[in-house]
Amino acid sequence: METPIPVPLRDLLAGYEWRQDALGRSSAHVFRLEADGSAPVYLKTEPVDPLSELAGEVAWLRWLRSQGLACPEIIAHAKDEEREWLLMSALPGSDLVSAELISPAERVRLLADALRRLHAIDIAACPFDHRLANRIGDARARLLAGHVDEDDFDETRLGRSGHDLFRELEEKRPATEDLVVTHGDACLPNFIADDTGFSGYIDCGRLGIADRHQDLSLACGSIEYNFGSALVADFLNAYGHFELHPEKMAYYRLLDEFF
Repeated sequence: METPIPVPLRDLLAGYEWRQDALGRSSAHVFRLEADGSAPVYLKTEPVDPLSELAGEVAWLRWLRSQGLACPEIIAHAKDEEREWLLMSALPGSDLVSAELISPAERVRLLADALRRLHAIDIAACPFDHRLANRIGDARARLLAGHVDEDDFDETRLGRSGHDLFRELEEKRPATEDLVVTHGDACLPNFIADDTGFSGYIDCGRLGIADRHQDLSLACGSIEYNFGSALVADFLNAYGHFELHPEKMAYYRLLDEFF
């Protein structure tokens, strides 16, 4: 890193070798750090910004662990005038895109089980409210701040403006929400497994109460992108019975364009 690291973190990271993690779409830079005789750790850093998710991720990880669900342990959290830093333990195994020793069918089942377990938490226990009234406001704030990457829209929306998509977001807002505790970015790279099974949830900066289609829409899109459409039905069957609304599946993919 060219940016100076805060002294407390610098002391903790002495002797580690750094490797940048290029997987994922987060605005943060993520590094895997390894050293002989020490457990690997991850360092996430991003510029200080009122709309950044890193500060929230600290609270969300602590809450998730308090619910008995596996996720990285926070080792240190630091902030200076320019950047914010989060040092976390590494979970055993690989993300569900990279876990090549596990069959795609089994990875899809692990994802379904992980989401079903998360969605089973009583929403009354969750202090993070990501219902549409809040998320549409967040989308508007990100659009006005210039944080919406129009070049990264899904292929079917490339060439359209963020303002055009935002009008559609308001016009097509679903009338009801099937509320659960959602991961918020339920793509395959954000779930870890090893040869013993599911290891935990990562990149939890969008965790909160929302319609279950928030997670299921992104999960289905990630499965189709990485493994093909044939396993989408297997994923939904493994997730279990619920009322699938195709218009909501499409709507939450649209909402994701703003994050």
